[in-house]
Amino acid sequence: MKLHSPLLPLFQYLEQFHPLSREFMEAHEKNCKLIRVKKYKYVLSPIDNNASLYFLVSGIVRGFIKEGKKDISTWFSFGNEVIGAIRHPIEHSNHSMEYLQALEDAVLICIPYTLIENAYLAFPEANLIGRKLLALHYYAASERSILARIPNASDRYHKLENSKQDFDRIPKRYLASYVGVRLETLSRIRTKDVEQGFSTISKKLETESQVSTEVVSAYG
Repeated sequence: MKLHSPLLPLFQYLEQFHPLSREFMEAHEKNCKLIRVKKYKYVLSPIDNNASLYFLVSGIVRGFIKEGKKDISTWFSFGNEVIGAIRHPIEHSNHSMEYLQALEDAVLICIPYTLIENAYLAFPEANLIGRKLLALHYYAASERSILARIPNASDRYHKLENSKQDFDRIPKRYLASYVGVRLETLSRIRTKDVEQGFSTISKKLETESQVSTEVVSAYG
């Protein structure tokens, strides 16, 4: 592995699934490219040719679709993973209905689908890695599906909040569309949580104060 290769983050990520051959890495060095996308610019939109997957090196990217005048966030990526727009596995359309947008300045590695398909034929490790990546993406999609089916908006938000992702970095309007609520509703849920948190802390301090007073009285 080339220690100074711009593809090093991708190789390090893939090697957790299976060791990479020199030929595999050379093929990626030849066909992949590093791209930089400014905050709020599109990585991909429906007018672009949906010809690649992307490895997000740094920054945040969201996937979303448009429904009339509204945009609906469908997922967020915080980096160090492979992402891409919706693509039918058999009916290879040149375009996707999904947008990929950088929410922070982002650095990505572009991985052409033609390279991926050729790698499956040429390199045994590609099939093993592809199978494990597919399992990870299926699990993530199932988690999103479960979240969308929780009927109560507050419960949907709390399930999201309990995940290990740093959703505080996501603009609230995009988070609201992901949870399926209006921005005002999300603000009310968050405000209520803060108030309840302060209430819990106050009760704890009051209890501790009462215990201290009782202890002093007992030794007085």
